[in-house]
Order: sequence, then structure tokens, then C-alpha cells
Amino acid sequence: MRGRGAALVIGMRAGQRQAAAQQEAAQQEAAPAAAPAAAPAAAPTTTDTAAEIQKLADLHASGALTDEEFAAMKKKLLGL
Repeated sequence: MRGRGAALVIGMRAGQRQAAAQQEAAQQEAAPAAAPAAAPAAAPTTTDTAAEIQKLADLHASGALTDEEFAAMKKKLLGL
């Protein structure tokens, strides 16, 4: 009986390693599929950029942003 118990434990551990390997492989397959979907959203259109700059200008005019903050955020939006 003792040998059968050890074989059972070894078999369970092997099954656990196999399940972990399969889960890791599934995660790696899913990761590249998600990456291309994020890329198009990162490139704002000129209309979006202009609207964002207008919002910043409004905040600047209201005093919510300093000259430095406005300039830095505008530069970031323009990709400079």
C-alpha cells in the first residue's frame, strides 16, 4: 500500500504541474491578442487633440491650470 500512496502523490503533483503549464500557455496566447486592440486607441485624431487642447485652454483661462501646467500638458498632447 505504501508504494501505491507514493505513486498517487507523484501522479497528483505531475497533474498539477501540467495544469499550471497549460494555464500559463493559455495566458501567453491571450496576451498577444489583446495588444493589437490597444494600439489604435493610442493614436488620437486631430479633432480629439484639438478638443483636449481647448479643454486645457478653458481650465487655464479659469485659473485651474498655471501657465507651466498648461504648456506641459499641451506639449504632451501634441507629442512634442
